[in-house]
Amino acid sequence: MAGHSHHGAHSGHDHSHGVSGDSDKRWLSAALILITTFMAGEVVIGIAAQSLALISDAAHMLTDAVSIVLALIAMRLSARPARGGFTFGLKRAEILSAQANGLTLLLLAAWLGYEAVHRLIDPPAVEGGLVLGTALAGIVVNIAAAWCISKANRSSLNVEGAYQHILNDLFAFIGTAVAGLIVVTTGFARADGIATLVVVVLMVKAGYGLVRDSGRIFLEAAPAGLDPDDIGDRLVGRPSVTEVHDLHVWAITSGQPALSAHVLAAPGADCHAVRQDLERVLHTEYEVTHVTLQVDHSPAVVESEDDRPAHCPDAHGPVHLVGAHAH
Repeated sequence: MAGHSHHGAHSGHDHSHGVSGDSDKRWLSAALILITTFMAGEVVIGIAAQSLALISDAAHMLTDAVSIVLALIAMRLSARPARGGFTFGLKRAEILSAQANGLTLLLLAAWLGYEAVHRLIDPPAVEGGLVLGTALAGIVVNIAAAWCISKANRSSLNVEGAYQHILNDLFAFIGTAVAGLIVVTTGFARADGIATLVVVVLMVKAGYGLVRDSGRIFLEAAPAGLDPDDIGDRLVGRPSVTEVHDLHVWAITSGQPALSAHVLAAPGADCHAVRQDLERVLHTEYEVTHVTLQVDHSPAVVESEDDRPAHCPDAHGPVHLVGAHAH
């Protein structure tokens, strides 16, 4: 599912990438200013009101701010042209940024979870009115920041990371507002700790998602929605193709899938025509445009040589043969 949404959002941005890159930076910067200004005030009020829920929201907002700064730095780095040893440019900087976002969320969640449990056991007096007022203001600020980021290109895992941070924060503030209301109306101070635990659960969920998705890209896994076996069977089913092996599908960065494969064509077939046909199939059916195919004739074309081509003594992954996957 995620793979398809990435494709959709990505292809819409292709034709005006320079423009969208600049507007992305503007929207992200606007969200950053909103968040840092509010966060500074929130820390002061959180300490005054003795509210861990407010302080946890402020800590969460700090990670929001960091995630946006990382997103902005990563955008600048990944826009640099490929040169020297960096043949893909620095496009993976965005994925590093997404991973850093995920890890900061998980670490903060661990610390806040510990603090919240400590407060449930021994709750301090909490200024409910201050908590409620600040949380309501926080809801407004986060809606504004989320709206800013939603205008940027969310097909980037990096921008999506910043967006997830802020969306989480919005739910966290709603929880904190409820806790403030409960403290004001009933004097139940443990509501503050419970609200903090709700925030922690949200942080773990978002952090895990970001670490998992960025980890898949670092481990060169096929992007969600692209099944290499399915692609191999589809390619070997095309006219004049007898075998496909050494098939690799990975993502350079979010929304940029790449594929390479070794293809054997039937003796006498036109290798160039076969390659063009396969590239067209990959482009139209799978939206993979970064394709490298090595096309050779099946060994039967030269009787004197061994049956198996010498250059692929051990193919990586499954070998797709004609007729072997007739499903």
